Amino acid sequence: MTYLGQRSDTAEFRRRFRWPALFVVLVFCILIGRMFQLQVIQGADYQEAARENIIRRVTLATTRGIVRDSQGRVLASSRPSYNVYLVPLVRVERKYRCLVETESWAKLIDYMHLTAEERQRLEKKIHEMCGELFQKFEEQKKERNKKPVHVPQVLVREDVSRDIVATLETHESELRGVEVVSVPVRYYPYGDLSAHMLGYMAEIDRDMLSRLRSFGYIEGDRIGAAGVERGWESYLRGIRGWEKVIVDARNNRHAGPEAERLLDEPRRLDPVPGRDLRLTVDIELVEAIDKAMRGQIAGSAVVVDVRTGRILALYSKPSFDPNVLSGGMGKQAIRDAFRRLYADPLLPTLDKTMSGSYPPGSTFKPFSALAGLKARDDQGRKLLDPMRTIQCRGFITYGKRMFRCTHVHGPMNLRDAITESCNVYFYQLGDMVGLDALAKVALDYGFGAKTGLGVNPESHGRIPTMQWYATHFKGQFRGGFTLNAAIGQGATTVSVLQLALSYAALANGGTLYQPQLVRAIETSDGAVVQDFPPRLKRRIEIDPEHHRLILSGLYGVVNDERGTAYRERIPGVDVAGKTGTAQTSHRGVHGEDQSKIWYFNRDHAWFAGFSPFHSPEIAFAVLIEHGGVGGKAAAPVAFAAAKEYQRLVASRMVPKSPQGKPAVPWRKKGAP
Repeated sequence: MTYLGQRSDTAEFRRRFRWPALFVVLVFCILIGRMFQLQVIQGADYQEAARENIIRRVTLATTRGIVRDSQGRVLASSRPSYNVYLVPLVRVERKYRCLVETESWAKLIDYMHLTAEERQRLEKKIHEMCGELFQKFEEQKKERNKKPVHVPQVLVREDVSRDIVATLETHESELRGVEVVSVPVRYYPYGDLSAHMLGYMAEIDRDMLSRLRSFGYIEGDRIGAAGVERGWESYLRGIRGWEKVIVDARNNRHAGPEAERLLDEPRRLDPVPGRDLRLTVDIELVEAIDKAMRGQIAGSAVVVDVRTGRILALYSKPSFDPNVLSGGMGKQAIRDAFRRLYADPLLPTLDKTMSGSYPPGSTFKPFSALAGLKARDDQGRKLLDPMRTIQCRGFITYGKRMFRCTHVHGPMNLRDAITESCNVYFYQLGDMVGLDALAKVALDYGFGAKTGLGVNPESHGRIPTMQWYATHFKGQFRGGFTLNAAIGQGATTVSVLQLALSYAALANGGTLYQPQLVRAIETSDGAVVQDFPPRLKRRIEIDPEHHRLILSGLYGVVNDERGTAYRERIPGVDVAGKTGTAQTSHRGVHGEDQSKIWYFNRDHAWFAGFSPFHSPEIAFAVLIEHGGVGGKAAAPVAFAAAKEYQRLVASRMVPKSPQGKPAVPWRKKGAP
């Protein structure tokens, strides 16, 4: 009998077979698990990474709003500018290499007529950029980050001509990695006219970008850096859009049905254009002021509407070209322009209408006169009789110091003292009423505080009080400080805008308005989004008799033969106002060439007033820096502005109808 039992060698084989089988099963489990991880758990991430290799979200630039004057003339808009960019070919091998295709690079140099210096600069920039890219590659390897590294574009040249753009587009197939990008550049048709008011654009730097990125700003964006461009940035800038495009490994775009099928929704977000601004200024009036100021080196002028506080003209000289500073001629032109501007001792970047403050001189006397007329003694009796005369001998002695007048005027009452600008009269008036009484009236009329226009940095000026002297010059107050304050000298300083608004309040009987520069916000098709009505700051109590007396004195300045501006008057132009000649802090250093500083040792020339006298419509203040006598230097500019305003109003009036109806103001279609 044969015993059929299990062979020992077969059992041994089976025992040995278990371990390879277990190993194979384990390997398959690991592979299946890894496949599950890659395709199910991380599938969406890898799919997104793959999509990012071919899908780019391209930013669509928005259109910045247009700025117009009160009559609809364009003061600031955007023009197309073409920048040329290059995307280098990056190869990641054992040794990282960053290349620009030799053939494309040579043709680009030829088509754009690049100089040897530009070529060296660009090649150096590409080399530095590649070094940064390789560092990112190494960091990703350490972090096992699978996301692709974005290869940035290199700017070849800004604002190229249309001829070069046409050439590059014609040879587009030969220029791999080269892209022409259209970007809007701010354009100011009137150049340096009202540049301080409008401002300019500036490229966002790193520090600024860190603060503004959350508001939608990105690298290369420009932002309003001054003036209206800065103050109304949120309305003007708009909101950019984007669209998705298909690109290959060389960053070349692809279109067509197959490419469109790869794009998911949403594929595009249209940009929202910025709002347009309608200003209150009339650029023709600004042009007239500029023409009248041609003989002067530096100064400023402000014209406001007496009835609303709306600003009709802002002018500061010397100025700058905002087209250059906004990048219209490239970055090097910006650097060169700022270097020249900051080296200029006349401070062309300073807005002299509101950022600077100056001693007002005799233009301050009407407010000193109001303080004198309001002053009362302890029993409530008037301290000043406006009809009582004071003898002017050309000077007054106060303590051990002599305070001089411009002339020997003889007997002076209040009206005559304003008309002929007698310092002696106001020295005695100031001594009688005191420093704080002078300051109170000045503060009521808006001096010593910012107007709140919100366009450029404002100087609040300075109206000294007893407390101010006690704080800044403890134990050093002298009575002569009050005498100087009464004639707008000493520590008293004002801005040109403050002075114009205060004379507007004098002209309208005591209504001080908040200055207004933007009349309305509009859409690109001219529809009004928001209209800004006049804003009242305060009503100042003024005795009607006192008011008539002050206005009479101001009328005499221009229309009385003894008036300080009589010789410069323009027949047919109804103006009242006050001249001012303000002493400055004379410069002088031992050994310094006096022929180079003579200009800065001259007095400031002022004229402030309103027109027409009998029914005021506008008020103005003109400053000629170091211009000398106010009646000779500043008054003619003010009279020219009043004459131009009168002409503009007449030219925009509709003739009377056959029925005899009165004429009404005319405005262009769509103008407020």
